[in-house]
Amino acid sequence: MLDKKQLESLAELIKEGYGTPDKMANVLDLGVEMLFYVEEGAFAQREIQHVVTAIRDIIGVLKG
Repeated sequence: MLDKKQLESLAELIKEGYGTPDKMANVLDLGVEMLFYVEEGAFAQREIQHVVTAIRDIIGVLKG
């Protein structure tokens, strides 16, 4: 379970980095699709980097 500080950090991350939870969820969903269909040329490098950044941000919050 997330503690209060982690929840606050996650809420701030979503607001500042993505605007809404739905927008962040869309980035993460794209990451899932990338993992299923990854092949050369399927996704732009910038798209992949954007998803990786979102995942790293969440990991940072969860690790505190």
